[in-house]
Amino acid sequence: MGIIVVEDDPQMRARFDAALTSPEAERAGVRVLAWAATAADALAALARHRPEVVLVDLGLPDASGITVIREARRRHPECDIMVISIFGDQRNVLASIEAGATGYLLKDDTDEDYVARIQELRAGGSPITPIIARQLLRKLQPAPSSAVGVTDPAAPSLLSPRESEVLNLLARGFAYQEIALLLGVSPHTIGTYVKRLYEKLQVRSRGEAIYEAQCMGLLAP
Repeated sequence: MGIIVVEDDPQMRARFDAALTSPEAERAGVRVLAWAATAADALAALARHRPEVVLVDLGLPDASGITVIREARRRHPECDIMVISIFGDQRNVLASIEAGATGYLLKDDTDEDYVARIQELRAGGSPITPIIARQLLRKLQPAPSSAVGVTDPAAPSLLSPRESEVLNLLARGFAYQEIALLLGVSPHTIGTYVKRLYEKLQVRSRGEAIYEAQCMGLLAP
């Protein structure tokens, strides 16, 4: 089972490498055909190889991963494409599925068994993080007054100005250390802000926080 991995974050690449070279991966016949850290590298890899699975991040340094999804679907219509990203907002989820993605996982799901998910994908399933599945179900339901994208007038008072800054930087894909540098505080302080955000939004991961914040109208346009 040939796989192309499109991911620019070194820590995430290390996680993929550990999963895709494990004994379980070997038994499943998994082999990595190419690693790509940019959309340009990914497009070149798609031209050289015939993958059965493409794992793709959306937040690439030179273009959106949706460009890669479209090209993978065009060149290799028989392959399966799974997004693994920090972005859980409705716009990115729907755009990815419309472009041809058949699975969507959030990076914050640290216990995810990637080999099992890849096998599920190849067996005809569509592995989707529960928060993303709920979002898709909401999309199909009649929109109530608190639908996604409708701002709750009381929502902004939920967060302090600094918490709001941190939330918006998280939504843009910045890491804790990068946010700390931008705001002139320590990474530990950012961790404290994030903990408060999770408590106030009643979530457990970055992806869930971004999704719920969008529902509540807390993100900057």
